[in-house]
Amino acid sequence: MSTVPAALSTPIDGELVIDQRETEGARIVLFFDGVCGLCSRSIDFVLKHDTDEKFQFAPLQGTTAQTLLTPADTEDLNTMVLWIAGRTYRKSAAAVRVLWQLGPGWQMLGTLLWLIPLPLRNLGYSLVAKNRYRLFGKSETCRMPTPHERLRFLP
Repeated sequence: MSTVPAALSTPIDGELVIDQRETEGARIVLFFDGVCGLCSRSIDFVLKHDTDEKFQFAPLQGTTAQTLLTPADTEDLNTMVLWIAGRTYRKSAAAVRVLWQLGPGWQMLGTLLWLIPLPLRNLGYSLVAKNRYRLFGKSETCRMPTPHERLRFLP
């Protein structure tokens, strides 16, 4: 049984069809580089602080990413991609929006980061992303969720 929301389907011609009535209740999907140590730690952080279980997670290398994202998004492993009801956010815009979903303290931090001009935020994001394998390592496989987390991870 697929855990991709029923509102998301790919017709025969390959074009993504999204029924907006169904996505209103859909969870937020955070796409990440499945073999990146920093990305896995970021997912652990979100899992710990997402007490309302708003987020679902999927590797950029997976089939859910191929269905919901553009080829450019799935090929650029230097950014996390946040998908909310058909809209995508990348780099620091995604990170800030993740923080906004995690509770009052994290919302404040996200707002403070938002005050930094986008080019500077993205420069900082890109510097970390460029060096993430060297600083945080790289694994051969994607992070394996616990049995409790398994429903929140998409292929």
